[in-house]
Amino acid sequence: MSLNLINSLKRKWNRYDVTRKIVNRDYSNNDVVNIHRIDTKNIGDYYCAPHHYFEALNGKFLDIFDYKNENEAVRNNYIDTVCNKSIIIGGGGLLNRGGFEMQLKLFEKIAVKGKKIVLWGVGHNDKSPKTYGKIATYNVDIHKFGLAGTRDYSMPGDYVPCVSCLHPIFDQKFTITNDVGVVFHKDTLKKEHITKKYQNFATSSNTTNLEELIQFIGSADNIITDSYHTMYWAMLMKKKVIAIPNSSKFYDFKHQPIISNFDEALQYLNKGTTFDGLLQECRDLNHKFAEKAFNYLNL
Repeated sequence: MSLNLINSLKRKWNRYDVTRKIVNRDYSNNDVVNIHRIDTKNIGDYYCAPHHYFEALNGKFLDIFDYKNENEAVRNNYIDTVCNKSIIIGGGGLLNRGGFEMQLKLFEKIAVKGKKIVLWGVGHNDKSPKTYGKIATYNVDIHKFGLAGTRDYSMPGDYVPCVSCLHPIFDQKFTITNDVGVVFHKDTLKKEHITKKYQNFATSSNTTNLEELIQFIGSADNIITDSYHTMYWAMLMKKKVIAIPNSSKFYDFKHQPIISNFDEALQYLNKGTTFDGLLQECRDLNHKFAEKAFNYLNL
């Protein structure tokens, strides 16, 4: 049996073991924890969580993947934290995505048993192109949670766009030095036939740090990207955005960019719509939802 297969089986066992233990425990709602995907190599995943922006949540976070961590102490901490604390889940594309389904189903189950859980800025994230623009239901019943704020405008729940809009970096002013800026998703960096097509343009990716990426976005008039958060941040910064979807999540933001693909994107330069007041709109929606969430969680 190969080492990869052995490790895969161990992770699978850890997932089911942790889930089983949580389901069979008693619950309390002491303090709060913000659970999301903590991926420092994907800055959208990292900065889409409320704990970055509210003092009441400062330092109170947990990686949603800790339930399958090979370290038993990490798994046990996940179990104890989930059972003992109220939970804020999000943000990010955690719904309609296989890699998060077990966790979300678990949270749905314990929510109806008295666990206080808030969904904050989560959204659907189906990778199958046949679902693009056609998502009508989530893979969990969001009405079973105490509060549900989703970043998908046409879907159930309060409309709450990604909380990363609250980052003060968006209050900066930038000088435009490029007509076009191309930001690749980290997976696209491995596709040479795409990166070579844009080798004569200024490029970046969602693997860089936030300061460098926002500076790059700020320096361009048009942004071409297959990164959801780059699309979102560029729209907040009043850029003309051409989005290249790699998931259903690109199709349900309230304000739509131009949707294209890497072969045809350049023909849409300077044709995108900019949205005045979008940054403040998104901030207001998050502050309004925060008031509801903190009242519900007694923070």
